[in-house]
Amino acid sequence: MFDLNGKTAIITGSGTGLGEAMALGLAQAGADIVGVYNSTSPKVGEEIVGIGRRFLGVQADLSRMEALQAVVDKAVETLGRIDILVNNAGIIRRADALDFSETDWDDVMDVNLKSVFFLSQAVARRFVAQGEGGKIVNIASMLSFQGGIRAPSYTASKSGVLGLTRLLANEWAAKGINVNAIAPGYMATANTLALRQDPERNRQILERIPAGAWGDPKELQGAVVFLASDAAKYVHGHTLAVDGGWLAR
Repeated sequence: MFDLNGKTAIITGSGTGLGEAMALGLAQAGADIVGVYNSTSPKVGEEIVGIGRRFLGVQADLSRMEALQAVVDKAVETLGRIDILVNNAGIIRRADALDFSETDWDDVMDVNLKSVFFLSQAVARRFVAQGEGGKIVNIASMLSFQGGIRAPSYTASKSGVLGLTRLLANEWAAKGINVNAIAPGYMATANTLALRQDPERNRQILERIPAGAWGDPKELQGAVVFLASDAAKYVHGHTLAVDGGWLAR
């Protein structure tokens, strides 16, 4: 049920961190990979090819609407079909809410929420044309459930991802399209570097995590393979926390 042989997966933000780890996990389960990146070319492509899967790197600025359909077209042109979409790309801007700028609001919302909807729309249209359904996995956050501090646009965007996941599941489940999400906990990635380098914030975060450690991006591999596979055929509109117990605290 977890076998992804013959499937093609698009993963945005695949150049580093969570996206890189999930791309490798899906490839290990059998999928060919379309790795979408903005500035950092996915080094994981070599490893994916090394285990016998096909890999296509596509550079795209996901804040530009015209780039989204181009990603879909390139994937189909090169690999023939799309079966899985992982909306992982995301950015964050940190500042006090009293000082937060319109630019920092718009930049984050465009990548973290607007592109998630319109890329999902483009891929879902392809799923319908193929007539075999498909899987969409969005990457939410602990801040889909909590307010946090000093990240107003990030919190708003990730709360939106949770709601959008439910909406799309409601509309598309009958078309054989599963739409779900993963909410990573505090992972050791570039986005959390500032927090990990702040001794006080790092201590506060670790004290709150029952598992007692920052997460490794590879710990998302099992969750993304599950949600992308037939094992999750009857799972719709769910956001799965992979958080070391953070939300249970």
